[in-house]
Amino acid sequence: MPLNHLDVGRAVAEMLRVLGPHDAQDWSVPAGSLEWSCRTTAAHVAHDLLAYAGQLAGRPADAYLPFDLTVRADASPREVLQVVAACGGLLGAALAVAGPDVRAWHWGPTDPGGFAAMGVAEVLLHTHDITRGLGVEWLPPGDLCAAVLRRLFPDAPAGDPAGVLLWCTGRGELAGRARRTSWTWQAALPG
Repeated sequence: MPLNHLDVGRAVAEMLRVLGPHDAQDWSVPAGSLEWSCRTTAAHVAHDLLAYAGQLAGRPADAYLPFDLTVRADASPREVLQVVAACGGLLGAALAVAGPDVRAWHWGPTDPGGFAAMGVAEVLLHTHDITRGLGVEWLPPGDLCAAVLRRLFPDAPAGDPAGVLLWCTGRGELAGRARRTSWTWQAALPG
């Protein structure tokens, strides 16, 4: 079963649940191993969710639509999380009305399930980055990780889905395998 709007909503709700209680901390610190701050990383999540919603609504065949999200520099972490929730809602709405035959560009023709998988992945992975920066112990839900792996990393090795997803994206170690320093996911459908 492909990922859908409910899965995006669940991932965003998990992000808010995990990070909301820590919105008074210093979000200017790096988000895990990223060069971005925790705040910038959360704004990036909102940006990607909105971009995916725009792609599904506009259905361009060969490029990303020429628009961008700007989160005001004075927005607090709580407000940035509200923007993430709003953009997650927009992606969820776009997914809910997109038929299975809809295609939009993400490095090739991508169906709604691909956009849902990318949205879930962005939320889970960057929530993990932010929790590392804030010193919060958390791992993404295994069932959502397994679904993301099936869609975006079909060649992923077997193992604990959260650990494998973190390894696939250069965020973790996996026994018997070198740490990844570069990676791509496959959201577009095979030609």
